[in-house]
Amino acid sequence: VSKNKKWTWMGMTGALDKLVAAAQKGDQQAFFQLYQQFKGRVYAICLRLCADRTQAEDATQEVFIKVWQQLPTFRGDSACSTWLHPIACRTAVDIWRKSKVSRLCTEMSEQSDISIPVDHPDSGLEKAILRLPDQARAVFVLFAMEGYQHQEIAQMLQIATGSSKAQYHRARQLLMGWLDAE
Repeated sequence: VSKNKKWTWMGMTGALDKLVAAAQKGDQQAFFQLYQQFKGRVYAICLRLCADRTQAEDATQEVFIKVWQQLPTFRGDSACSTWLHPIACRTAVDIWRKSKVSRLCTEMSEQSDISIPVDHPDSGLEKAILRLPDQARAVFVLFAMEGYQHQEIAQMLQIATGSSKAQYHRARQLLMGWLDAE
């Protein structure tokens, strides 16, 4: 699991820069192409954090609405993907925080509409992550998969830094137990 919180889009920097510049000028087709480029990664983050397909789809739409609104402020100091990443994480966290649904592991196991392709190399891990209790899952995804530090996670989730560390430890213990049992 990578701790790299920067997204890279190798080999497409020039073309991507042109799309961003056109989208900043209001070119909807260019923005649609940016959406096509990044929707999978954004949706994956949203699904991992929300653990609900409908909420993840809503969060993904909300991310791209925010990106469209904020795109004129993008200065190009970093890659577009690097700029997009925190928007995606924070939007998914906001939707997760507002949700009062699926707060227990048992409720997660009842949601059979979440499917990870069986041939996906990490399908066992992905399924196990979706089984985690909400807060433990959010901390685990943000720390282990997206590269945020516990202090940043604590601010995003509005919890104490120590709680973030404890939830991460809890998530790791649960995941190791579930994956060892397989």
